[in-house]
Amino acid sequence: MLWQIVFCLLGAACLAYYVLIGVSIKRWNSTFARFWPVMGGVWFLLGITQMVLTPGAAALARGVVGILAGVFLIVEAVILTGMRPCRDEALSWIVILGAHVAGVKVTDSLKRRLDRAAAYLETHSETRAVVSGGQGTGEAVTEAAAMKAYLIRRGISPERIFCEDQSRNTRENLEFSAAYIEDCARPVGIVTNQFHMYRACLYARKAGYQRPQRLCAGCQPVLFVNYMVREGFAVLKLWILG
Repeated sequence: MLWQIVFCLLGAACLAYYVLIGVSIKRWNSTFARFWPVMGGVWFLLGITQMVLTPGAAALARGVVGILAGVFLIVEAVILTGMRPCRDEALSWIVILGAHVAGVKVTDSLKRRLDRAAAYLETHSETRAVVSGGQGTGEAVTEAAAMKAYLIRRGISPERIFCEDQSRNTRENLEFSAAYIEDCARPVGIVTNQFHMYRACLYARKAGYQRPQRLCAGCQPVLFVNYMVREGFAVLKLWILG
């Protein structure tokens, strides 16, 4: 009976979180948000199975769930380690990773990355920036073009901004941006949202950046758990498939 209650409470929590996301951001199709009602249904189904399975089978199901949950919590803990800020130092280059653009307008996650980059560039006048991102579905311009325009509006000189506008994902962001940087053996700043930083630095090292420096931006607080869970699956995929 206890496990039935636990699983049903977890299901209710998933559904409540989905409602919270929708009400908070006034949109029900936010990235990955539909995972939560699906996961809620899975938890409710697990609760029902505890009533119909034999005691041995029910215990086995709980064991499998426990192992999977444990693995996922370890992944999440590793992702959290990637959010630690690096020591402040003057960097010759920073790479700002792209995110979805709504038409020509930068979305919230991308705006936060750009604001973090602009704050750094304003206090480090010799640093140059690569804005990285191609043009995807629903985007009227490349992400790089939208990012450069935003930084210019923030007062950053266009001569300090270099556009990499062919990449389609995080791996390509970093691989293609490396062509603009004279020496990837030196520290290079990576600018992205905090939940994305661990994976971004993994890709950076694979692309030849020997000393990636974390410049973390935040995200909407209500979406932090949503993004962390999504990132957990992405990191697992990267670990398994490379």
